[in-house]
Amino acid sequence: MKKRPVDVVVISDVHLGTYGCHAKELLKYLKSITPNQVILNGDIVDIWQFSKHYWPKSHMKIVKLLLEWVAKGVKVQYITGNHDEMLRKFAGFRMGSFSIANKVLLNVHGKKAWIFHGDVFDVTMQHSKWIAKLGAMGYDFLILLNSAVNLMSKKMGKKPISMSKKIKNGVKSAIKFISDFEQTAADIAIEKEFDYVICGHIHQPVIRKVNTSKGSVMYLNSGDWVENLTALEYSHGKWELYSYDNDIAIHSRDMEVFEPTELLEKNELFDRLMLEFQTISVSSGNVKTK
Repeated sequence: MKKRPVDVVVISDVHLGTYGCHAKELLKYLKSITPNQVILNGDIVDIWQFSKHYWPKSHMKIVKLLLEWVAKGVKVQYITGNHDEMLRKFAGFRMGSFSIANKVLLNVHGKKAWIFHGDVFDVTMQHSKWIAKLGAMGYDFLILLNSAVNLMSKKMGKKPISMSKKIKNGVKSAIKFISDFEQTAADIAIEKEFDYVICGHIHQPVIRKVNTSKGSVMYLNSGDWVENLTALEYSHGKWELYSYDNDIAIHSRDMEVFEPTELLEKNELFDRLMLEFQTISVSSGNVKTK
């Protein structure tokens, strides 16, 4: 199978360790490309909900593939988000071509891109984190319920629906929050004279130009791998929004035989992770921290 070359791929809000994560679909996508640089823009692993010990082998395969890319010298930058905020204490960590940061400033063909997760603009995160965590648990339950509803709909010959999208689109406060989030990110990026501002966090994939009296900027959001199954790709001098659902090529072939969900025990998961990191550490011979 021929893989697509991509200069830069930006992925966010994968939420590994939750029921809503579409790890198998993400794995198919990652196996279909050969990126020169990978930016993981926050909430890749959902540490908030990791305590429930839900970690299918398909989720481990994502981690393994990313580490294989690192071993091959592919630059992988992990930007911290709110669901993996525990990693912020490791900002500045480097191991071979892998690094952890709170934000990334990227130069693409002479243009400046400011990349960060975006939770800094979320008032709930700043003042009522317990509410945000409770909401995350409710959101994960809604996704699980949605999966059951869509399974029944499929058997009845009906199209799948997204309950969370319908709720978001039907609540004025949610629409206003998304609009305010995008405008705030754009305003600051214009003030700092960036050409692009790239976020995640709000699960709303988009590429659009924002114009104000002070200037303009291209606002991009990579979306997520829970509802939208999207990513951002930079190739041939331009950014494009990738959609798994609209990828005809990836649906026209069976890249992997369907496997039932298999869970890893806590000890097995830890052992697997340690083995993978030891392998990368030996092959790179280069570990740095601040």
